[in-house]
Amino acid sequence: MKVLVSLCILVPLLALATAAALQRLRKIYHSSIRPMEQAYKYNELRQHEISDGEITSKPMVLFLGPWSVGKSSMINYLLGLQDTPYQLYTGAEPTTSEFTVIMHGDKIRTVEGIVMAADSSRSFSPLEKFGQNFLEKLIGIEMPHQLLERVTFVDTPGIIENRKQQERGYPFNDVCQWFIDRADLIFVVFDPTKLDVGLELEMLFRQLKGRESQIRIILNKADNLATQDLMRVYGALFWSLAPLINVTEPPRVYVSSFWPYDYAPDTSRELFKREEISLLEDLNQVIENRLENKIAFIRQHGIRVRIHALLVDRYVQTFKEKMSFFSDPELVFKEIVDDPDKFYIFKSILAKTNVSKFDLPNRDAYRDFFGINPVNSFKQLSAQCSYMGGCLLEKIERAITNELPALLGSINSGKNPALSSCEVTGCGEKPKNRYRRN
Repeated sequence: MKVLVSLCILVPLLALATAAALQRLRKIYHSSIRPMEQAYKYNELRQHEISDGEITSKPMVLFLGPWSVGKSSMINYLLGLQDTPYQLYTGAEPTTSEFTVIMHGDKIRTVEGIVMAADSSRSFSPLEKFGQNFLEKLIGIEMPHQLLERVTFVDTPGIIENRKQQERGYPFNDVCQWFIDRADLIFVVFDPTKLDVGLELEMLFRQLKGRESQIRIILNKADNLATQDLMRVYGALFWSLAPLINVTEPPRVYVSSFWPYDYAPDTSRELFKREEISLLEDLNQVIENRLENKIAFIRQHGIRVRIHALLVDRYVQTFKEKMSFFSDPELVFKEIVDDPDKFYIFKSILAKTNVSKFDLPNRDAYRDFFGINPVNSFKQLSAQCSYMGGCLLEKIERAITNELPALLGSINSGKNPALSSCEVTGCGEKPKNRYRRN
């Protein structure tokens, strides 16, 4: 049996500096971004409300993939839970029917989904919107583990292609999207026997679009195959996934057997060991970049909120310009929202502001948005100013262009780029005695 020894994952962060930076980030969000969110009801467009718990939460690692490919076994292996009373249940049949959040706690205990959603100090309170049926399928496990002081793991139900969505009793894809949007690292796990791509897996990869930099593909149970067969399976996996991942640089693929048992004889043992080391280094990098990722995430969110506000402002301005004393307000706005290009709604945003066309939201989304929120319920941006608080547009632009980049720069300046955490601790790139045979 092989025993996993963490590489550099347990290197402690500078707790005080981290807390101060997160406090500053929270202040920027609440003072400069959230007021614009509320004024133009951004959450009703994207349904992505950011809580304080989400800003201060640990990095999240999400495990996705078909049923019985070794997702739960991989978590057991990374945490050393195998052969303990606390290991996640595994088996050849579909075993995980819940979304399981494995997080740090002072003692080992199980937390029900309704409790996690009701606790505002956690980052999971927004999950309540998916209904009680889902909360019954959400479970948290707390345990005093050093790795979990730095990261949170999320195990998901395996994808079963012959199961209809309504049979789950809750919006499975919407829940997956919620976790995908918040994950710092996404492991999509396959094994040599489950390489086919069906409708549900295709939908999952559609939801992963735009998050390619966070995706890592895991070809698990690789020691079940001889080297020649493994190469064929590796090629078949890429063939299946190529139409779903339309990027110039494909995600990193890790090939190994992530479980505590020794590798099968006459297989690529050294390759599998190096792959495990690379995966741990990848995981460690995500943990070390926690603050940078949080700041980048809030800045990206701020850019989207700003674009949304500019678009709503343009819709309101166009509506007022086209209205006359004898006009029917509903007909006038219906013409605008049905054909925004006729009134240069989106083109005017690109022309007047520093906005990329690739960041613009879907035009059809605003038809639904204004169906719920009447256009005359919004003020123009020029009217969103006060003597004491300043203008909302100026505040969010200052946060995007100055405050958040300055906060990111202050964090990076506190690091020595020439000195990695491994060099500080002496853990080395290839530690000795990494695997011990029992």
